[in-house]
Amino acid sequence: MPTKAAVPYPNADLPQKMKEVVEGVLAAPTASKAEAVVAWEGDKRPVSRHAENLRQVNNGVRIPPSGWKCKKCDLTSNLWLNLTDGSILCGRRYFDGSGGNNHAVKHYERHRYPLAVKLGTITSAGGDVYSYAEDDMVEDPKLAQHLQHFGINIASMTKTDATMTELEIEANMKLSDWSIIQEAGQQLTPCYGPGYTGLVNLGNSCYLNSVVQVLFSLDEFKQRYYARAEEVLAGGPPVANNDFTMQMCKLSVGLISGRHSKPPTDEPANEGADNNKQTNTQKGIRAAMFKMLIGKGHVEFSSNRQQDASEFLLHLLATIQRTDRALAESDSLSLVSLFQFQVEERIQCMESGQVRYVTREDSVWRLPVSIDDATNKSQYKKWVKKKAKLRAAKERIKPEDEVRAEVPFAACLMRFESPVELSDFYSTAVNEISLASKTSRFATFPEYLILQMNRFFIGDDWTPQKYDVEIVGIPEELDITSLRGRGLQPDEEELPEGDAPPTDPEPVAVEIDEGIVMQLVSMGFDVEGCKKAVFHTKNRGVEPAMNWVLEHMGDPDFSAPFTPPQPNAPSTSAGADEGAVAIVMSLGFTRDHALRALKETGNNVERAADWVFSHTDELDAMETEEAGSGARKKCPDGPGKYRLHAFISHMGTSTLCGHYVCHIKKEGRWVIFNDEKVAESAAPPIGHAYLYFYKRITSS
Repeated sequence: MPTKAAVPYPNADLPQKMKEVVEGVLAAPTASKAEAVVAWEGDKRPVSRHAENLRQVNNGVRIPPSGWKCKKCDLTSNLWLNLTDGSILCGRRYFDGSGGNNHAVKHYERHRYPLAVKLGTITSAGGDVYSYAEDDMVEDPKLAQHLQHFGINIASMTKTDATMTELEIEANMKLSDWSIIQEAGQQLTPCYGPGYTGLVNLGNSCYLNSVVQVLFSLDEFKQRYYARAEEVLAGGPPVANNDFTMQMCKLSVGLISGRHSKPPTDEPANEGADNNKQTNTQKGIRAAMFKMLIGKGHVEFSSNRQQDASEFLLHLLATIQRTDRALAESDSLSLVSLFQFQVEERIQCMESGQVRYVTREDSVWRLPVSIDDATNKSQYKKWVKKKAKLRAAKERIKPEDEVRAEVPFAACLMRFESPVELSDFYSTAVNEISLASKTSRFATFPEYLILQMNRFFIGDDWTPQKYDVEIVGIPEELDITSLRGRGLQPDEEELPEGDAPPTDPEPVAVEIDEGIVMQLVSMGFDVEGCKKAVFHTKNRGVEPAMNWVLEHMGDPDFSAPFTPPQPNAPSTSAGADEGAVAIVMSLGFTRDHALRALKETGNNVERAADWVFSHTDELDAMETEEAGSGARKKCPDGPGKYRLHAFISHMGTSTLCGHYVCHIKKEGRWVIFNDEKVAESAAPPIGHAYLYFYKRITSS
């Protein structure tokens, strides 16, 4: 309303058109369900071979625009119109036990009329068409013509019933982790006030919503952005939508101030509302400008496709570091370094027994997950086979029969602690390729420990999939002191310094096989990361490239633009153009960094700018080495004892689809943030999470 006047609903005084609009809005699917539908419909339905020359009987049947009922029973939903003779009949039962009385399929078995369209799904864009002869959902390019035969004008039809895709998703939600993670059916009390503001789903933006909610629940982020918001916003630039710091400050005000987190004025907030049917949900805020800016120039995060929350988290942290480095912000390094830690890798040559210690920086601790570690492995595998048979037979699957693999957290921890075999290690002790073992430990412990459970894997058909597991025994208080690395021990002999295996004196450029790149991209991986994988595996095929992707997809620069190194690039910086050096330095980098970037990219300024932003960690390490200190890069360090602060959960079959929510510990209680819905959690699904955020326990 222009006057912002509130009008109660239902309301007999409202015009009929207004009532139809309101009902349409109320009946619309939530953004999370809409995004699941989009992802589920990724595979295009085949065109039916019966569509082109479908026989239609001239029996004078005309279908009314409403009031449909099954010809054989009293059902008025799940009705199918046979496109040959115009019979309206109920569908068969779905695998979850709901549905019709099988009258439509019996009609086909008797008359062999192949195509039927589901009434209520017909719109100007088409409808759900099923081919009984082909036993599949199909496309009918002539659907408008076939419907016209029975007096139906497709242009005037509107959707009034759930599509088959929506029904399948709803059934799968009951059988999967959707209901557990979203705490469906629980009596949840909505939360309002400062720090309890929800974020509207902009269409596949739940991954962003969850990550942002967790970060802005941290005191350091509040201090960095919220405490400075008034100052930053008052002196903002003319084009604020392109200023990252300003957008972060605006977002902090929206989430933390509480001004947008109030109970709806048209009805009081009532405790004990069903989480799936809350009518007293706050409106939340729309982070549209922030989403546009953080995704700008990134092939995936600028799209409306679902993304991996872990990859987005690293992208956001890298953006904070890059932006504030260019602005010479001194506190930005401490903000990003809250999550950074050093990993100590011990590599032992199996031939000589000698060892080498190397350190690398990381921001996420990744723990492997394996079905082989499930305590109910045999029951789970039997259930998987049984469920496949039930689905194939389109029989009912009862939610209470579902068996989920239960993997102990201790087993995941043991896999991390165990040595990994390296088959292509060049040993400087024996001067040849040798078997080696590698173990990883913490050289430093971060202030905030981000733990990622590697639930996702690549299936036998090379498609991304997700383990349907519950991690049992995830501790709310975690002590990893025993995982601290100790460095070279007195009884160990260090591998001698030496060169890597001999290479060609004049390496030739590797021409990337675009065919392999596209196969990897089709599996949902970032195109720039796929280029790197194909380059570094020298076009040896999809499998080696896929293995490289799985090993490196957590790298901060995995999605950064890829520039193949030039085989004849100058080996020194003597020939660097001073103008080019000045341009790179203007981005906030030192002269040494600028020279290194230009050296790596053959003195190409554009590529050097991309390179320097995507190799900040490498440059910092170079700076430390060149100082001759031999010391590790400074990362926050302290005791390895942590308390769980928040966790992000994923629902769905892969990172390419599904939905994210987060739970955050606030004021001694767990709170669920499910897009714009914010409520006190009744049963936090800790064992089903994907990312865990632990905060160091400091001694009082």
